[in-house]
Amino acid sequence: MIDIFRSEWTKIRSVRSTVWTLATTAVLMLGFSILLNASAKGMATRPGSGSEAIMFSLTGAMMASISMATLGVLVISSEYRTGGIRTSLMAVPQRMRLLTGKVVVFVAVSLVVCLVASAVAVGVGLAIAQPPSIEMGEVARATLGSGLYLTACGLFGLGLGTLIRHTPGAIVSAISLIMVLPTVAIQLPGQWGRTVAEYFTTNAGLLVVSGDSRGSLGPWSGFAVYLAWVAVAMIAGAVLMRRRDA
Repeated sequence: MIDIFRSEWTKIRSVRSTVWTLATTAVLMLGFSILLNASAKGMATRPGSGSEAIMFSLTGAMMASISMATLGVLVISSEYRTGGIRTSLMAVPQRMRLLTGKVVVFVAVSLVVCLVASAVAVGVGLAIAQPPSIEMGEVARATLGSGLYLTACGLFGLGLGTLIRHTPGAIVSAISLIMVLPTVAIQLPGQWGRTVAEYFTTNAGLLVVSGDSRGSLGPWSGFAVYLAWVAVAMIAGAVLMRRRDA
């Protein structure tokens, strides 16, 4: 597996789209943090608590999730587009070992970048907002939650890319499941509609960033529900990867 990890690390760092997509994630996180906290301060509506300042600082996670999902898609779909997947499978005939290598390397790279981006966004946001009190435990939870959420979005994209194998189609599917359909689900009527909305992808996953609760879900249980969605995409992609030709 070490050789597979080295190979995947070489692939992921040698493609310019990886650098640009990760940079976009960091810029979105930092940009939204500066914009919202500076705007609030300029309008004399400085957040009254550290929790509100942290919320403003991590608003960029909603948009950054799309860039991370796009990166996850490209990690696998670009090989199918160029035909490089055939070379990869010749070198590593065990397809699940190859996919596992991609997942491990992607998660390691994404988690480091997303945690750093989240920490910088929170730090800069708090420096601008200057709330009267700051709960360091809340800062740590929100920063960790944001990094984990963005990494999970990237892994969601990787699962969809493995499943669909077509870059535009997988990216559109990721955007729909991460941003569009969760908003639509909130509009569903009745108790069943509220239940669907509560457990639908990022409606549940974002709770770990905001620290809020929704119905029966808290921050970490909501994130667990989101990981279940990610796992379904990854398992479905893995099954079809084993059955289909390259």
